[in-house]
Amino acid sequence: MPLFLFDVFGNASIGVYSLVNDRLAIVPPQVPETKRKKVEEWLKVTVVATTVGKSLIAGALACSNSNGVVLPPFATEEEVEAIKSAIDINVTVMDTKKTAYGNMVLANDKGAVVDSRLEREVVDKISDTLGVEVVPSDIAGLPYVGSLACATNKGVLAHPLLKEEEREVLIDVFKVPVDVGTVNCGVPYVATGLLGNSYGAMVGLLTTGPEMFIIGQALDVVND
Repeated sequence: MPLFLFDVFGNASIGVYSLVNDRLAIVPPQVPETKRKKVEEWLKVTVVATTVGKSLIAGALACSNSNGVVLPPFATEEEVEAIKSAIDINVTVMDTKKTAYGNMVLANDKGAVVDSRLEREVVDKISDTLGVEVVPSDIAGLPYVGSLACATNKGVLAHPLLKEEEREVLIDVFKVPVDVGTVNCGVPYVATGLLGNSYGAMVGLLTTGPEMFIIGQALDVVND
């Protein structure tokens, strides 16, 4: 079953420190080589070990899909080069006061949903980088959509209090089924403890069996 328990620095909030799409994973440089190899093998991606803005919380600060990576304004040239030299992908360093793009943007290769408070020009730049239509929306009535759900090209897992009208937006944008659940023994901010793509998913160490079952079904990573 391509659904694996994982931790970063012994911490179950793996989605705060890392991000993944169908081609690339970004993990902190301090993650041991053995763990990087597991990510590579499990999710069938090229792993880039780099900071983002000299910070370890890449998953909170950056967002991505298979077309592009959006970085905060304080990302360094070395970090941009590390990503671009690993795979051929659009990389944009945003010129804004906002920084936590991982929390503000939820994307797969078919579309993206963003924090409804973002300015139009910021939304346009995200759209250009990721190569998809971008729609402002909320999840569970909250604006930080990137932390409230995990979207892949096979499914979306969202905060348990997802509203029906929000679900319809997600289905329309991402073109995949949408389910709700939690991670790490009841945490509703599912992106903090979940990394997934078309090939598999990794969940924080505290995630329970029932949670893993729902995640596996939602992201379609359970073997028949």
